[in-house]
Amino acid sequence: MRANDWYDERQGNFYAAGLTYYTIFALFPLLMVGFSVAGFLLSRRPDVLNAIDNRVRAAVPGALGQQMLDLMDSAIDARASVGVIGLSVAVWVGLNWMSNLRVALTEMWRQSNGSHGYIRTKFSDLAAMVSSFVAIFATLALSALAGAAPMARLLAWLGVHDLPGLDAIFRAVSVLVSFLLSWLVFGWMIARLPRYPVPFASSIRAALLASIGFELFKMAGTIYLKSVLRSPAGATFGPVLGLMVFAYVTARLLLFATAWAATSTDNPQPPPPAEPPEPVTITPRVQMTQGFKTRELVTAAVVGAVGALGLSRLTRRNKE
Repeated sequence: MRANDWYDERQGNFYAAGLTYYTIFALFPLLMVGFSVAGFLLSRRPDVLNAIDNRVRAAVPGALGQQMLDLMDSAIDARASVGVIGLSVAVWVGLNWMSNLRVALTEMWRQSNGSHGYIRTKFSDLAAMVSSFVAIFATLALSALAGAAPMARLLAWLGVHDLPGLDAIFRAVSVLVSFLLSWLVFGWMIARLPRYPVPFASSIRAALLASIGFELFKMAGTIYLKSVLRSPAGATFGPVLGLMVFAYVTARLLLFATAWAATSTDNPQPPPPAEPPEPVTITPRVQMTQGFKTRELVTAAVVGAVGALGLSRLTRRNKE
């Protein structure tokens, strides 16, 4: 309950929605890089390119199929420029994604978001971005191997598919390794991505919660994709919606686990905010003067006469 209150107080849903936007936005330059890599590979394998051309002509005959082939050929010809532009935009978007992720985690820990210098901060974000992407892709790949079909293809490629029970053993090992890798990734993100160091023990315990939820959600996502890809509409919109939900739920898991770690009893809690002072009532006092009184006028006249008499005597003595 403390973590939930802390998460709501630090605007966790707001930061999760922002991270989801940057995650989806980062896919476009990554797709450009993927097309560029595919173009380089296909340019060196004319047999694969011819096989793709034949399949496209068989599936989409006529002018539309020819347009698709022309578009694919132009993409292959422009593979270098597409790759350079895509990689540049991917680095820029990835740095923004990592910067916002670190701001969100820093906010969950209720730290001041101070900067250590622009150049140093960007290099730190770049190193964190590369290591995070490698770890995330590794755990997703291991989770994909937990499926029956990918594991069967892997065993067939290794030539050991005839051994009984080996398929189940490899699938169990891949799930276990994926879980451990997710645990380490979440623990590293919670403890090391904030701008300032935080306790590592509570971060690891919170990362265990996040990794369990993440693995369960990946299994549910696999079932979801299998169900929606059977229809044309689901094949068109299902992966996009599933990706958005996946990014949002993952961001919420990470931020909630960070709130869990921040509210742990092992960590010193920040002092509560000072109460505002009591309201002060300012009452102006106005004193009205209705002219001089008679006594005051007589006193002023006497004082003026005495002063003038004294001044005249002094003047006479000086002349003498």
